[in-house]
Amino acid sequence: MDAGQFIKVSKALSDPQRLAMLERIAAAGPGDLACKELVRTCDVVAATVSHHLKELQNAGLIAGRKEGQAMFLSFQADVLEAYRRELSRRLSPTGAKSRADGKKKRVKRV
Repeated sequence: MDAGQFIKVSKALSDPQRLAMLERIAAAGPGDLACKELVRTCDVVAATVSHHLKELQNAGLIAGRKEGQAMFLSFQADVLEAYRRELSRRLSPTGAKSRADGKKKRVKRV
């Protein structure tokens, strides 16, 4: 997983509403979840749901397919697994050391 996608997935997972939506989509199992069903179960307006779904799609965590007017969503487990592996690599002592040797990041003091 490249750094850009890693950041997108991190951002997508950091929002509690997006995480809850992803959990609902993943719970649908191998079948797709109708977008209108997801909207019905959320406590936010459809436009907010749409925004969150766009973030999840941009991160690659979900895929959407249209059938007529309906949109169906599916969880992309392989992307989450790649993220998990990359996170584990980045947080392991050897992964952290190799990054520290290659690039020194400046830390802003607040």
